[in-house]
Amino acid sequence: MPISIRLAQADDAETVWALTRELAVFEELDNAFVATEEDFRREISKPDSVLTVLLAEVDGAIAAYAVCYLTFSTFSCRRGLWLEDLYVRPEFRRQGIARALMDDMASRSEGRFEWEVLNWNENAIALYEAYGARSQVGWTKYRLTPHTA
Repeated sequence: MPISIRLAQADDAETVWALTRELAVFEELDNAFVATEEDFRREISKPDSVLTVLLAEVDGAIAAYAVCYLTFSTFSCRRGLWLEDLYVRPEFRRQGIARALMDDMASRSEGRFEWEVLNWNENAIALYEAYGARSQVGWTKYRLTPHTA
């Protein structure tokens, strides 16, 4: 089962939207999902987009995706990578696809490679710890969300 990973293009917007929707349902956050297919098409098409979407295919079928973007650490003075989403469709899980995506993203970072995980997602936590990642203690996440009309 060869896994191929490629960058999503504007023509993949429908697929990216569908995968993101599947992830929102899986995370029980579908009420917060407001992005449209056109939103993804527009963002993927921008020459200066901060968004990187990787699609993993197995035998020509889209099996998974990862969304990431560059960050920067002043302490190391290196570019890093923030993993926003990693989702493997249920029928493709436990086949090394998530690890292949992690390897691809790690190769894109000169420094830190960071992400968050839901506390209840034990399978993801096990994957990340097996990959060598460790949770960060002593940091509290804050978020400011713009008001929408």
